[in-house]
Amino acid sequence: MCGIVGAIASRNVLPLLVDGLQRLEYRGYDSAGVAVREADGELKRFRALGKVARLREVVEASDVEGELGIAHTRWATHGIPHERNAHPHMSGVRVAVVHNGIVENHNRLRDRLSGLGYRFTSETDTEVVAHLLASKLEAGLDLFRSVQEAAAELEGAYALAVASPEDGDRIVVTREGSPLVIGLGQGENFIASDVAALLSETRDFIFLEEGDIAEVRRDGVSIFDRQGRPVRRPVKQSQISSSTVDKGPYRHYMLKEIFEQPGVIAETLEGRIHNGRLLEESFGHETKALLERTRGVQIVACGTSYHAGLVARYWLEEIGIPCAIEVASEYRYRKVVVPPETLFVTISQSGETADTLAALRGAKRAGYIGSLCVCNVPESSLVRESEVSLMTRAGPEIGVASTKAFTTQLVALRLLTLALAKQRGMERDEERRLVNELHALPRQVEVVLKLSDAIQAMANGFADKQNALFLGRGTFYPIAMEGALKLKEISYIHAEAYAAGELKHGPLALVDAQMPVVCALPDDPLLDKVLSNLQEVRARGGELYLFSDHKVSIHLDRFQNLTLSDIYPGTAPIVYSIPLQLLSYHVAVLKGTDVDQPRNLAKSVTVE
Repeated sequence: MCGIVGAIASRNVLPLLVDGLQRLEYRGYDSAGVAVREADGELKRFRALGKVARLREVVEASDVEGELGIAHTRWATHGIPHERNAHPHMSGVRVAVVHNGIVENHNRLRDRLSGLGYRFTSETDTEVVAHLLASKLEAGLDLFRSVQEAAAELEGAYALAVASPEDGDRIVVTREGSPLVIGLGQGENFIASDVAALLSETRDFIFLEEGDIAEVRRDGVSIFDRQGRPVRRPVKQSQISSSTVDKGPYRHYMLKEIFEQPGVIAETLEGRIHNGRLLEESFGHETKALLERTRGVQIVACGTSYHAGLVARYWLEEIGIPCAIEVASEYRYRKVVVPPETLFVTISQSGETADTLAALRGAKRAGYIGSLCVCNVPESSLVRESEVSLMTRAGPEIGVASTKAFTTQLVALRLLTLALAKQRGMERDEERRLVNELHALPRQVEVVLKLSDAIQAMANGFADKQNALFLGRGTFYPIAMEGALKLKEISYIHAEAYAAGELKHGPLALVDAQMPVVCALPDDPLLDKVLSNLQEVRARGGELYLFSDHKVSIHLDRFQNLTLSDIYPGTAPIVYSIPLQLLSYHVAVLKGTDVDQPRNLAKSVTVE
């Protein structure tokens, strides 16, 4: 979602702020802006619609310098993408604020502040915060107390960074529902919504808790909880290297991340399997005790993570564990009946997805035996608030369309399934067989990646298409859903996925010569049924694009097929997701879209 960067130092921070915004571009945005306090105490603001590169041009054309500043990339919620709606927002010359999140009571506050004579120039909820802060300053409060009192009046989710020309010694920040970190330097300190913005400046970070408010000075940081009591939050050293957020030799981040999958899958398995055994002790002693009590699982997630959860439901129910899965935005707003001895599982790449976090917080009052999250960011809110965490170790994922985060989520969920199967008395030989399948997985993915050029040629068939169908059965139905999501996300082709058996219940009406149909054909018990469904497609003139096991015989006319060899059944859904990622990527490149930052989308959805 939106990105925040701020700094206070004894040097010009303006280039640092713009560089930080550039590192947050992957989160998705439509405009960018920066405000710095000059040596004479004046706040100078620059804003631009579009890419950070445009803001950089505006900044570099000026001769402005400043040792204190805040900056922002905006993803439109209230108000259209326009320079007047870009952050920072100011109230006269007294205060500047950047904001992630949504202020739900902004209309009431706007009416009140308008009655006090404050003039609004944007349609955003954030400008309300700026004027509210100015009213506190005009009442005689200092900057810290103004932020503290203003935050108490806000309803919704927010991360705020505030600067004032009258106070050159501190930036004041607070958070509630949206992430914010403080980066620690030598004689200088920083703030950001994501550590990626600051990796070139520091590796030491403080992650603010819900309701925290902090003063960030050159020589230190003071943090207070929502009751105003001084608190100490731990300093954590990020293990992310700044080089891991570079594209390297790849044309796009997405392609780099697709090709990183053998390595990150191996990393996710590292220390968790060995010599044909699952080392469930590596999950932590709390996990073992929790899994011993588990008789059912409730999974909650959004987007790609939801698709990973759908695959996990098949796996869990194969071993006799009842499993329900629901989209977080729906789950959080309905009355939930919790079966006895049910484990609550959340899945999120960022660990900051607003709906998933809200669902977790509600679940803690609902009667589950405990909470486990599958997540990629160790310092995230989801990890901190869950009782047990199963980290995916995918590393930073910059492309908005998730690839390596998805496959490592599936690996983690497969490990969780095996751990529960062991609790239910899985035979030693069966454990060895399933663990060996996982051990072979990175190499199998490497082999599939060699099909990239062939998939690029296959993508030509989508160049002039506006629609596509993806079909699958069993665990491959969620994989078809993920393939369709990838294609629509980055190529803007309308794509839908169906369980292949549902084809004749309506979707078949859409099939004609202009409708490409994509399907994975693993060698499994449902193969013959899927082939019958594909015959129905061909009878209506649909073009087939298939990915099949080398043992599968296909008796169809007019189809394109690429074969995958020696794929084990337990991990086949993970392997078959790779060619669907590559297909979407190559189609998007052919279409000329912005692969890494597709229109209207954000990497981390931190608001409802």
